[in-house]
Amino acid sequence: MQAGGGAVLSAFRGRHFDDEIVLWAVRWYCRYGISYRDLEQMRGERGVNVDHSTIYRWVQRYAPEIEKLLRWQWRRPASTSWRVDETYIKVRGEWAYLYRAVDKHGNTIDIYLSPTRNAKAAKRFLGKALNGLKDWEKPEVINTDKAPTYAIAIAELKAEGKCPEVTLHRQVKYLNNVVEADHGKLKQLTRPVRGFKTLKTAYATSKGFEVMRALRKG
Repeated sequence: MQAGGGAVLSAFRGRHFDDEIVLWAVRWYCRYGISYRDLEQMRGERGVNVDHSTIYRWVQRYAPEIEKLLRWQWRRPASTSWRVDETYIKVRGEWAYLYRAVDKHGNTIDIYLSPTRNAKAAKRFLGKALNGLKDWEKPEVINTDKAPTYAIAIAELKAEGKCPEVTLHRQVKYLNNVVEADHGKLKQLTRPVRGFKTLKTAYATSKGFEVMRALRKG
C-alpha cells in the first residue's frame, strides 16, 4: 500500500506505538478478517505487546482514513455497466443493510450502510456512488434485483439531474451474480466479527474491508 501511504502514516505521528505497527495491524485486520485477539497474539509473538482493544480502536480510527485517502485509486469504474445489490450485517443483534455496487468485472464502486432497506436508502446510496464521477464514468446500465425501491431511487435521481437520463435500469437476476458472489467473499471477512455494537463501527470496519478487497482486485 503505497498510494497515499505517506499521508496515512503521518496521521499516526505522536502515538505510543510506531506508525508502521499501527498501519500493519489495521491492514492485516481489514485484509484477512482475523480477530483482534489473534492480532494481539501475533504481535506479542513478535515482541510487541498491544491489547486487542487498542487494535480495535486503531481500526475504527484509521480504516476510514485509509479508505478516504485511497478512494481516488480504486473508486473509478472500469465499466459503465453497474451491478447493485445489498447484503446484511448484524448490528446490535439486528440486521443492517450494506448497499454495494460493482462494475460488470467485479470491481468495487462504492458502499453504503443503512439501518433500513427502502427507496430513501437506495437513493442515498446511488447518489453517493454517482457523486464526483465524470460524465463518461457514470453508468449506462444499472442492474438490480426486482425490488421497486431501486426504480424509485433511479427515477428521482434522474429527475434531479444526478443520474444520466439515458441510464438504463435493468432487473435481470443472473446479471447480478457477480455482485452476489462478491458478497460471499466479503462475508468471509465479516463472519469472525459476529456482529457489531453500533452502526458507526460497522460502517468504519466495512470501509476497511472494502478498500483492501478493492486493492486486491487490482
